[in-house]
Amino acid sequence: MLTGAMHVLSFIGSAAFYLPLLVIVYWCVDPRLGARAAVVLSFGSVVNTWLKLVFHAPRPFWTDTSVTGHEPRESFGMPSGHAQNAVALWGYLAAQTRRRVLWAAALALIAGIGVSRVVLGVHSVGQVLAGWAVGAAVLAAALWLEPRVVPWWTARSLPEQFGFSLAVALAALGGMWAAVEALEGWRWPTAWARAIAQAGGSVEPITLSEGAAAAGGLFGLLAGLSYAASRIGYDAGGEPWRRLARIPVGAAGAMAIYTLGLFLGTQPFQAFVVQALLALWATAGAPEVFVRLRLARGTPRALTRAGEERARIRQ
Repeated sequence: MLTGAMHVLSFIGSAAFYLPLLVIVYWCVDPRLGARAAVVLSFGSVVNTWLKLVFHAPRPFWTDTSVTGHEPRESFGMPSGHAQNAVALWGYLAAQTRRRVLWAAALALIAGIGVSRVVLGVHSVGQVLAGWAVGAAVLAAALWLEPRVVPWWTARSLPEQFGFSLAVALAALGGMWAAVEALEGWRWPTAWARAIAQAGGSVEPITLSEGAAAAGGLFGLLAGLSYAASRIGYDAGGEPWRRLARIPVGAAGAMAIYTLGLFLGTQPFQAFVVQALLALWATAGAPEVFVRLRLARGTPRALTRAGEERARIRQ
């Protein structure tokens, strides 16, 4: 029973839970909140992927036979991504309100997710503490930069925003490349590979693919949000049936891109492109389709004049 509860908490701290949640918030509830939380999480993902390559530290069950690995994890363990993302995301969401009950819930989730990773044998206490520390740094940076960067960014032209999006992603990719190059000649220790195999996983050569995927997702997210704000002005309001109808429509498009990715392979360039397309679809493509299908409303900036209050224009 304890292990089952830990798996549930661990899932709540995973991308498999965060990403659909934030997409639904963006499509159906509050685009601003969903978009900004997704940016925080995406930057955090880039940082975590890079740090794991830099430290290339083992998970507990790789080196300690007394620890049972309840998940077949093949990625490095330092710092814990689950712990880091829990602080960054739930902390960011809690920071949007002053309600103590929400702060208490966020802290409980952060603690529970961290404990679950230790109980499941996939992270040491030190790796969880490091994840919390990095997550706190990402959160603090996000809260400090948001009121400064967002106005500056939105004042730029759309081509400039696209250029900055690509520059940020390429900078992240460059850091990933340097970390992978530093591991040239590194080989998986036999004991680590054996432990991973016994847990149901398999070791693969260290490549740039995972880092390229994180950088591609960041590019698609920034570029897609820039386009959506400038050309769509997406409004997530509407009748409940309209909001719910957006989910299968948006999911169908995402599934099509994901299926395409299966055929393209997992090389760095393909990984970058597929993740960029997925993020572009979620942030701009799907909202555009929702507006055209009359499942949502949009107010493009191009249809308003400076100094005038934007009118809601039904597409």
